[in-house]
Amino acid sequence: MKAIAVIPARLESTRLPRKMLREIAGKPLAGWVYEAVCRSPLLSDVILATDSKEILDTCRRHGWKAQMTYSTHRSGAERVHEVSNSIAADVYVNVQGDEPMVRPEHIAALLDVMKDPAILVGTVKTPCPQEEIHNPNAVKVVTAADGRALYFSRATIPFDRDKSASQYFKHLGIYAYRKAALDRFVTLPESTLEKTERLEQLRFLENGVPIFVAETPYDSIGVDVEDDFRRVAEILRKS
Repeated sequence: MKAIAVIPARLESTRLPRKMLREIAGKPLAGWVYEAVCRSPLLSDVILATDSKEILDTCRRHGWKAQMTYSTHRSGAERVHEVSNSIAADVYVNVQGDEPMVRPEHIAALLDVMKDPAILVGTVKTPCPQEEIHNPNAVKVVTAADGRALYFSRATIPFDRDKSASQYFKHLGIYAYRKAALDRFVTLPESTLEKTERLEQLRFLENGVPIFVAETPYDSIGVDVEDDFRRVAEILRKS
């Protein structure tokens, strides 16, 4: 199974502008993510896909493989699709550009799901830390017994009516797609739930494309807001 990783990297993110070029210990966030993904021995290639010449130039200076993509893309999956049109692979791994703590174990768990050729889209979950259960920046996921995602939400799901829930799961910002799934995704309009939650994976669910979810014990911290950046910077400086 040939798998390549694509890291979508916009410069002007909504909640934390220019975060991809913000430095931690002298290295921009984009570089931390790229080098973390490259540690996986299961990937044939790693490409940072951007719409910013500034990010592209930074990557070239550091020797990180990067590709310029259109600025009109509305989501990371659309940016991955553009790359898939020029590079052939069995599976395309989308690691969001704000996931500098991604581990080889995350990618291994994800690709294990994709060994089933019938699965078009995969992603990863981990037990949600207690302090993040009610944090809207930590996306929660609920799954069926076979691992199929039932829903993703910034809300706390499932709602614990009788105070009996023993476990919540946090969704990590890493996906795997087959080309057919990407081809379909870009033909679909932005869905109602996707716009409401600002979660691109809901476009698949709302249009009947199942997403299967691997479980990993390893947490990660996505850099969405300033507090996330400070937490991640402290961890990476010590690594």
